[in-house]
Amino acid sequence: MNDFILQTKNLSKQFGKQKAVENININVPRGKIYGLLGPNGAGKSTLLKMICGMITPTSGKMIFNNSPWNRANLSEIGALIENPPLYPNLTAYENCRVRSLALGIEKERIQEVLQIVSLTNTGKKRVGQFSMGMKQRLGIALALLSKPKLLILDEPTNGLDPIAIKELRKLIQLFSQQGTTVILSSHILSEVEHVVDYIGIIAAGHLGYQGAFDPSVDLEKLFMEVVSHQQGGSHD
Repeated sequence: MNDFILQTKNLSKQFGKQKAVENININVPRGKIYGLLGPNGAGKSTLLKMICGMITPTSGKMIFNNSPWNRANLSEIGALIENPPLYPNLTAYENCRVRSLALGIEKERIQEVLQIVSLTNTGKKRVGQFSMGMKQRLGIALALLSKPKLLILDEPTNGLDPIAIKELRKLIQLFSQQGTTVILSSHILSEVEHVVDYIGIIAAGHLGYQGAFDPSVDLEKLFMEVVSHQQGGSHD
């Protein structure tokens, strides 16, 4: 029997008359990297924001760690969605300190997370002077402060150069090796096929495919088939 850290059951979100996601059933295996794929506007961020408690589902339910999802679970879910919430006038350490005080986390944890993302040597440099890659890594450090069981990264390589993307890829694989489950959302297939164990493909607010990732399968062909099928049938 599969051990899932997160499951959604017919999860839906409607904004006015627009159905952003409809009857989504994802199963995220514990300790694995789950690639959530879909074109821009497919509903990936909406789904992730519901899991993170940022928006409330219209209908359906979520199961986290074998129990119905509730807001107390957020201490076990770390997330980097869209741009990391950083204070540009503070250092990396000070940004982490602000978050650790808010969450009641001991300050010793700050050096641990900065070490994980290779930002211990930034000293008094203000975050406003960081490169895009450094800001993304600091955003991940903030998400890791609470030692989450599930780490959600929504389009984490946006705006990064190839070297920063490679560093981030290594980091994501490290989390999985250490037992943290990762949901990695992206519309760039080449980013995820190097690291994922499972994939889910969303298009037009529907989950069109889900399963273990097989490196021998042509991911681009599968993706295009699912997307064209869902978009063709989204006018029902």
